[in-house]
Amino acid sequence: SYLSAYFEDKLSPTEIKQIATNTLNDKLNYNGKSAYIQEAQKIKELLAQNTDEITNLIRGLNGEYIPPAPGGDLLRDGVGVLPTGRNIHALDPYRMPSPAAYLRGKEIAQKLIAQHLKEHGKYPETVAVLLWGLDAIKTKGESLGILLELVGAEPLKEGTGRIVRYELKPLAEIGHPRIDVLANLSGIFRDTFVNIIELLDDLFQRAATADEAPENNYIRKHFLELEKQGIENPSARLFSNPAGDFGSLVNDQVVDGNWENDEELANTWSKRNSFSYGRKDKGQARPEILNQLLQTSEKIVQEIDSVEYGLTDIQEYYGNTGGLKLAAEKQSGKTVDATFVESFSNDTTPRKLQDVLRLEYRTKLLNPKWAEAMANQGSGGAYEISQRMTALIGWGGTTKFQDNWVYDQAADTYALDPVMA
Repeated sequence: SYLSAYFEDKLSPTEIKQIATNTLNDKLNYNGKSAYIQEAQKIKELLAQNTDEITNLIRGLNGEYIPPAPGGDLLRDGVGVLPTGRNIHALDPYRMPSPAAYLRGKEIAQKLIAQHLKEHGKYPETVAVLLWGLDAIKTKGESLGILLELVGAEPLKEGTGRIVRYELKPLAEIGHPRIDVLANLSGIFRDTFVNIIELLDDLFQRAATADEAPENNYIRKHFLELEKQGIENPSARLFSNPAGDFGSLVNDQVVDGNWENDEELANTWSKRNSFSYGRKDKGQARPEILNQLLQTSEKIVQEIDSVEYGLTDIQEYYGNTGGLKLAAEKQSGKTVDATFVESFSNDTTPRKLQDVLRLEYRTKLLNPKWAEAMANQGSGGAYEISQRMTALIGWGGTTKFQDNWVYDQAADTYALDPVMA
């Protein structure tokens, strides 16, 4: 149930059932769980107000007032986004990241750095951070919190609470070198959060020119290398598609079967994402800087913002994140780790791409119950299956995901089974 997913192990299945059925004995002492129980009861009451959806729909059609409310994720925000049926708004972009998003992003970045140190015995020089619009809206800027911790910065607010600057923290305070960042922006993020892009551009400029030793500031190290080559705007770190355009087109190539080898996919991603954004750059092509950042990228981190759709469900993940990983590996000649964090979960541990893919394939595409449910839905179910089969090919092409058991079971279930076929 929703309450079980929201509270996880904080409340027992028996307690959840009693709350849902109004059989909870309020006089009992539930071992310090009273706050959780009260919250669960409040959520239950608010969920029961779902009649507001129809009521307010009719009000809207009549041109009447609909109460506003912040949008969000049910599993993440609970009471904060209930009841449904209100006129939702996203967030104030001048307050991103929120305090909670900044702290959670900071924790994720610290775990990411610790993982890399344990596995490689050194700090990563560059980390590619995916900044996608919808996950930034849902989490109120958690991915920004990751980026800020990597760089060693924090939000600086004015009296009204609006963020006016991302301030560099002293090196002694952050506990690690300033790690360079390749910020890959989705088209929605690029077009929605112009103020944040300008703040980040200012941050990278100040980090690049800080009076710090290059061995303690990889942003400055790479800035000096680019500057020595005479490359314009060597502090540019925010890259996306051409202005007004969207998508890497890698997934289009895969869907159309219009590729012969992974080199073509890597080139497509690089060509589509070589456009710089900031205070001055408004989509200027800067492939030399992008290639330098790809060459030094040792880690990729991205948030999964939906409990419904994961890496294997839609084409954009392998088209963008898979394409980025492939492009970085072509530039560096080394394996680049891609890691993911579920923003709707309490767990902030970055998980490796291969592990996430295996889990998703077991629970969805190769799950007999899921396959049967899709088959029973006719053409709609067939479309969902085809989407995931295409994504399987896409992940194979961009990341060399080659677990034979996944491909064999997929073939047995959907192609070789005469009933399913």
